[in-house]
Amino acid sequence: MTTHGDFSLRHVTPAFRTLAGGDALRRFVQELDRGGLERAVIITVEPVFANEEAAQRLREALGDRLAGVYDRVVEHSPLPSVLEARDFLAEHRADVVVAVGGGSAVVTARAASILLAENKDIRELCTQRGADGALISPRLSAPKLPQWVIPSTPTSAYAKAGAAVRDPETGERLALFDPKIRAQGIVADPVIAGTAPVGLMQSASLNVLSMAVEGLLSRTQDPLADALLAQALRSVALWLPRLLAEPDATEPRLQLMLAALMSGQGSDFTGGGLAQALSHAIGPRSSAANGTVEALLIPHAARFVADVVKDRFDLVGDVLRVPNPTPDTVIAAVEELLVSFGVPARLRDVGVTEEALIESADHAMDDWAITASPRVPSRDEVVDLLTAAW
Repeated sequence: MTTHGDFSLRHVTPAFRTLAGGDALRRFVQELDRGGLERAVIITVEPVFANEEAAQRLREALGDRLAGVYDRVVEHSPLPSVLEARDFLAEHRADVVVAVGGGSAVVTARAASILLAENKDIRELCTQRGADGALISPRLSAPKLPQWVIPSTPTSAYAKAGAAVRDPETGERLALFDPKIRAQGIVADPVIAGTAPVGLMQSASLNVLSMAVEGLLSRTQDPLADALLAQALRSVALWLPRLLAEPDATEPRLQLMLAALMSGQGSDFTGGGLAQALSHAIGPRSSAANGTVEALLIPHAARFVADVVKDRFDLVGDVLRVPNPTPDTVIAAVEELLVSFGVPARLRDVGVTEEALIESADHAMDDWAITASPRVPSRDEVVDLLTAAW
């Protein structure tokens, strides 16, 4: 008798264009022409447009269709700057939004576009707990402006359908989710890729690495996602040392951006994870970039889930070439890799106070990413994990 087993797979790949290299901007403009888009608004960070060559390159490529440049994006996408960007989009009658920069530019552009389209207070739109205590993301029905990303740093945010805004008054992380806000593609231009300081490239690449490791250590049985995540991890391990050795070289930067795209797309199918949720909460309370904090937390998160996903450690071990991999040996290999990239060992080393651990634990429990962990922790377990990392 033939048995068919329990394996089942649904893997839907959203339409996405990846353009990279010296002619990427020219091909991007062709995409805008194809879509009949005539009023592009750039959402960016000030340092990108402070680079005369990069600014000129963007202005020449977009020409008359450049309707405006909002260059006041702030790290962690605080609500006031997102609201300001929303108003800028409205005032300049944007019909396409172009995020130029790193994760904060991408998230600010998405969040501003959602708030513009939905025309409601963000607390009516963000993920929240329902009456049964479960986290719920409201369905956001309004059409959204098309999004494109011209990155200056690698970030898994390229591929996502969410945007998390930080309320500086309360410290809350307000998460918005809408599949209609996914970017139509990325444009990896070598000049704009060269505007980011190498330290920022490094911390962003650590986020890519962390997302890849955590995605591979998920419960998801999706070999297509595994392939993306494994190659993302392999690429960071290969190209980040080359970037650090040659900070002005173009190819490592472009290759790390492609790794970020793969990590973002792969982790879209596996969900978030424990280290991601914890870094969202603790990152703004540290003196380090979020990618560095997330990487610091990866070994602790991996130990926490080891008993429930032991077989998944083989995937990470294979990429890192760990002989006879076990959770312990794979985690040790990850730690060795992080040390080689200069990642601090403890949260106290990045300015996190012991007092911040409790507040961070409370915020982490309300983070959607924590629900994707193969072993979802209690609040006390989160406090214990943060304390161990401190």
